[in-house]
Amino acid sequence: MMRWVLVICLALAGLPARAEMQVPSSQVDIQMGFVPVVKQVAPAVVNIYARRVVNVQSPFSNDPFFQDLFRDFGTQRQRVQNSLGSGVILGEDGIVVSNYHVVGEATDIRVVLNDRREFSARVLLADEESDLAILQMDDAHDMPSLTLRDSDTVQVGELVLAVGNPFGVGQTVSSGIVSGLARSGTATGNARGYFIQTDAPINPGNSGGALVDVNGHLIGINTAILSRSGGSNGIGFAIPSRLVSQFVTQAREGKSTFERPWAGMDGQPVTADMAEGLGLAAPGGVVISQLHPQSSFLDAGFQPGDVITAVDGHAVNTPAEMIFRMSVTGIGTEASIAHVRNGEESETDVRLIAAPDTPPRAQLTTGRNAAIPGMALSTVNPAVISEYALPLTSRGVVVDDPGQIGLRAGLRAGDILRGINDIVVETSADAEAALEEAQRHLFLDVQRGTQRLTMRFRL
Repeated sequence: MMRWVLVICLALAGLPARAEMQVPSSQVDIQMGFVPVVKQVAPAVVNIYARRVVNVQSPFSNDPFFQDLFRDFGTQRQRVQNSLGSGVILGEDGIVVSNYHVVGEATDIRVVLNDRREFSARVLLADEESDLAILQMDDAHDMPSLTLRDSDTVQVGELVLAVGNPFGVGQTVSSGIVSGLARSGTATGNARGYFIQTDAPINPGNSGGALVDVNGHLIGINTAILSRSGGSNGIGFAIPSRLVSQFVTQAREGKSTFERPWAGMDGQPVTADMAEGLGLAAPGGVVISQLHPQSSFLDAGFQPGDVITAVDGHAVNTPAEMIFRMSVTGIGTEASIAHVRNGEESETDVRLIAAPDTPPRAQLTTGRNAAIPGMALSTVNPAVISEYALPLTSRGVVVDDPGQIGLRAGLRAGDILRGINDIVVETSADAEAALEEAQRHLFLDVQRGTQRLTMRFRL
């Protein structure tokens, strides 16, 4: 009979310590397989049916040449879009976690339990970037729920089960192992982060379902697969439970959007070619290339050229890993940041903050007398830079919504107005005044990503 070592880990807030690994060790256990685990987990994994109303329009509607020809055909029409996925109950009060791409922006959500009971639900908190959403089931009491395990204790090779509703055939269980950890930048769509990789078959409809260990503890939420055919090829990804725990905490605090710490820096992974010059024995870590004046890392004494190697004792090798580690620590706390400067290693405590909304964004909508009326503008600040993923050095006024006339003129949401008719604009009020003073001509100095554009119009 094989003996298994009891691994004891300190529990994080809201996460239990890792329990003793229970694996089949006798003929009876082998015959039973994962039956006890499935019986424990299945009641807390739900099917989710979501409906959302989307606007559909002709591709010719914004074309200056074809928009008149296809005027009626290009009118926006509403269409109901249905989605099917899975979710996991994490509280007796009916708190459910699922994927953003399953329930995000849904107008009607139905949650169906394994015993066929149905509940309506509403979204408490959703985040497209992490592809996570927290739901509240209406009139739910004494619900079955799963226990979160600290995903930092998960090891490659562990046996895991994926539970969900693939292809809408009903609740299904598949088994596999943890194939890899610290997978970053591999999810589909807008999701960016840090994932657990598994070869347990995950197919469409499994999204939002549970990835559990052999003790029935939740270690991740299934989110994506790598596949050319659309079916499982044995490479699936799950969002770690540590991040899920932060989402649940913020949802219970009444937040509707996920707040993640802001580093206020630009950086890149250290390659083998860079390692020697940075005083590192081997490639690894994230080298800082730029710091924002309001960055808490700058306040803590960090400089461009420093290499961040770990956050709270966990190695980081990409910016995505670093942001993940900061996110699971949480805003308002301090993180221990290990870094290397000129070949010398040290650790510095950094207070984790949200992106400052200063100076005030002062959002406004241009009036009828403006050269481009109906355009929503905001002053660029760190919070705006974070929301739009703008370059760290961005200054000026961001276009929140170009409006109908601005859209026809070629402006897009996220564009930055740097100047109007050769007048430098620093605030939304500056931009509004310049647009109202424009007479015969309008010259716009626009920053779009890393590009600078000049737009000229005759009024």
